[in-house]
Amino acid sequence: MRPTTAKGWTTLLLGLLLTLALAAPAPAAQYINVLTGGTSGIYYPLGVALTSALSAALPDAHCATQSTKASVENLNLLQAGRGEVAFTLGDSLADAWAGDAEAGFPAPLNKLRGISALYPNYIQVVARADSGIRTFTDLKGKRVSVGAPKSGTELDTRTIVHAAGMSYDDFAKTEYLSYGQSVELMKNRQLDAAILSAGLGVSALRDLAASTQVVFVSIPAAVITATGKKSFVPDEIPSGTYEGQTEAVPTAAIINFLVTRSDLDDDTVYTITKTFYTHLDQLVAAHAAAKKIKLENAVKHMPLPLHPGAERYYREVGLIK
Repeated sequence: MRPTTAKGWTTLLLGLLLTLALAAPAPAAQYINVLTGGTSGIYYPLGVALTSALSAALPDAHCATQSTKASVENLNLLQAGRGEVAFTLGDSLADAWAGDAEAGFPAPLNKLRGISALYPNYIQVVARADSGIRTFTDLKGKRVSVGAPKSGTELDTRTIVHAAGMSYDDFAKTEYLSYGQSVELMKNRQLDAAILSAGLGVSALRDLAASTQVVFVSIPAAVITATGKKSFVPDEIPSGTYEGQTEAVPTAAIINFLVTRSDLDDDTVYTITKTFYTHLDQLVAAHAAAKKIKLENAVKHMPLPLHPGAERYYREVGLIK
């Protein structure tokens, strides 16, 4: 039956418009998955703080924090399109961009793009005080945790151990464990030492030092030089960083980075970068390591191209001319 009145035509038109609206495909939901690390490390609380800020800045996006095995897994997930933002160690990032198979990257991860340099990680060698370990070479014949398999920590540990003229075979037992697992085994006398690559004041080590008598072992400058890696620089863990640590401990430091994918649109990455720096106080509140994140250092030592969205923000604030 054909409508014969204006009201009838209006009703028909509204019906047609409603049908077309229902038939039209809904816009694809945007996901911002922030890849971090283990919950007892530093990447995770910083990632949670960043995710919270992004949820407010990108209200139409689904923002989430994902706990992972950290650097190597994060970079491979980004390349596979299974994450949008990731925390990573600088040496792992350089290895991923180059395609270092031994480091866990059989081919160059060419979709990766930089957002910002972050804070330095410190290679922190901690041993039970009753283990007899006082120098790095004292690790020989001991039970040592070297980090989760092919994590940034494990890659850093492998580099330092080899630079010291040693190998994992020199240990009585080599464990591939997360920060939290390493600490629990040390508390229970099932492990003599652990090597962690993390920001200062990592919660796992604070917990260990508060409950167990430990010593922090230095890494000689000559060993750092012997790594042959520009990403490793001499630094120190300041005295008083952990309970009972009365002296500064010389060690190696490596810069962390925040990275994304090349196919994430410029506007989104611009917003991520701006939100990161305008909410830096929230990251500092989440973990003190973020105090070392400085805008003036954002593009220094970047081992891969900067994402255009991040570059736009840095030009806007005058960091890039």
